[in-house]
Amino acid sequence: MTATAVGHLVRAGLLVYLGADTATPDVHPDQVAALARRRDLPALLDRHVPLGPDQAAVRLGVRRTDFDHVVRLGWIAPVGTVEIDYKRHGGWTTVPLYSGQDIALLPLSRPSVEWRALRTLAPGRRSPLAALDPVDPAEGDTVFLAEAARIAGVGRATVANWRRRHDDFPAPVAGTDVHPRFERSAVVAWLLAHDKIAVPAGVPSAALTLWSDDTGERRFRLDDPWLELSDDAADEDRLSGWTTDTDADALAVLTATDTDTGASLRRLTAPATPPLTVPGGVRVTERYRSGSGGLRITLAWPAGLRGTADRAPRGGTVDHAVPYAAPDEACVCARQACGGLVPVPHCTEHGRTAEPVMEWHPAGGVRCTHLTRPAPRPAAALA
Repeated sequence: MTATAVGHLVRAGLLVYLGADTATPDVHPDQVAALARRRDLPALLDRHVPLGPDQAAVRLGVRRTDFDHVVRLGWIAPVGTVEIDYKRHGGWTTVPLYSGQDIALLPLSRPSVEWRALRTLAPGRRSPLAALDPVDPAEGDTVFLAEAARIAGVGRATVANWRRRHDDFPAPVAGTDVHPRFERSAVVAWLLAHDKIAVPAGVPSAALTLWSDDTGERRFRLDDPWLELSDDAADEDRLSGWTTDTDADALAVLTATDTDTGASLRRLTAPATPPLTVPGGVRVTERYRSGSGGLRITLAWPAGLRGTADRAPRGGTVDHAVPYAAPDEACVCARQACGGLVPVPHCTEHGRTAEPVMEWHPAGGVRCTHLTRPAPRPAAALA
């Protein structure tokens, strides 16, 4: 983090300055180490360290012009300012600062916005937020129970039940008895205080590295990824996410270079799953354009080829992950159609110089408890 962020943590009482030199103050290294080990450090930074407009746009995962529209619409207000000397580029300028927590909560507090699509708009394209009208000061920024339910990710009846059971639920500020309206910020604060929602830690994304003999290696990012791993080795795994037009075109070219096998996935890092690798068969199966202009793409590959990637940055296959599965007499399973194992030269245990042995089923990482190892074959059979 920056020195300015450290200063905010000091003012919040999380660190203590040592010495009287305010220009170059010191902090105790043990305090810094203890703070760095706290699991709630991202939440502490959001709560105590304000962000400038450019930093806020990065935190939200959108372009700076989109964040400017967020400010114009009155969805967020500065919590302070800072004077910055840009020297030859305008001299001293007052820069507004925004709460990191308020920024992180925007995708929750504004569920009607297609944030997934907004985060993948190409440079130069008009922001969908430009067509929206700012909050009317006379009416205030209010929500019905239905939108409060969307913020919490529950049904309207659940929010109505919370209102009846909890005396501290925000009181209506407008509307009628049948259709009351509540101040949006008060509803969000109540949901946070009662653990009905949590401050998002960041924009979820998946990083994937693909390889094709014709185009080489390319790295891509998919925002808000959805990964479906099949339990059937004969079925397909699927990965979808929001991306840019340029990356979508590159993915289509990369996976279409070999229409029979597709590209190989050297490494996929996605939330809530270990790194994956697929030796071939990766292809684009769907491209979806949302109404606001965002592009979502879906990739698929045979589930029987899926394996666990090595921890090394370039990927590779770990032992017993069975990324190369095909009918083979080396695997004799009395319970499931494992598919067998194809010897590959780069694997020390499953290479051409060793008898391949099936240890894991291709899909789901299920250890094979009904494995009967056949007699070793002659070396000539493995060549």
